[in-house]
Amino acid sequence: MRQTRLYIEGGCTSGAEISLDAERTRYLGRVLRLRAGDTVRVFDGSGSEFQATLSSIGKSGAVLTLGEASHPVRESSLKIHLVQGVSRGERMDFVMQKATELGVKRITPVLTEHGVVKLDAKRAEKRRAHWQKVAASASEQCGRVRLPLVDAPTPLKTWFGQPPPSVDTELILKPGAECSLSDIRTPVTKVCVLVGPEGGFSESEYEDAAIVGFQPVSLGPRVLRTETAAVAALALLQSRWGDLG
Repeated sequence: MRQTRLYIEGGCTSGAEISLDAERTRYLGRVLRLRAGDTVRVFDGSGSEFQATLSSIGKSGAVLTLGEASHPVRESSLKIHLVQGVSRGERMDFVMQKATELGVKRITPVLTEHGVVKLDAKRAEKRRAHWQKVAASASEQCGRVRLPLVDAPTPLKTWFGQPPPSVDTELILKPGAECSLSDIRTPVTKVCVLVGPEGGFSESEYEDAAIVGFQPVSLGPRVLRTETAAVAALALLQSRWGDLG
């Protein structure tokens, strides 16, 4: 049976004792039925993983004692940066979860002309924190020891003015584009892929993307929902050049 994994924010070291909050304690005790002496795996997102023993567990708190560290290699050699048009609620959570499972290194949510979600600075940060938590939960499930970086939502036009460095393959999904992923040359450093929201990108956004060097690509003859398009593109990228081949 697969062992439970827990993400613990902050640095973890062998021999340390980690106190768990009431929510984590209820999960371990009531849902998983763990008792003192049982073991779980713990990681802090830095690349290390620890065998941990449940030293004590009560109604409102529990203590884990960390054992020796291991350094499993579960990250893809293909560095993917997903720039995702913000969509509603569960669709965006789904993209965050599946992008994490598919090995994405960084996720930047962007606000677009046709997007239906509007966020002020306070709500944007709240959503970022929520999405980072979704990514952490997905990392617990899929075995990753490094969490993807989730940026705060930003307007797409603003992001175009400050794209990340060291990207040699820049793609934007566009239904009907003449080029497909099979036509793209093998990336040297990093792939950055833009996926539109429910309403897709506007023509001016496609024009802006072309100006800063993004290549439009199609995923086939059918128009996919935003969450389907993101997952399909990431799976194809990892299959061609990453660790799903």
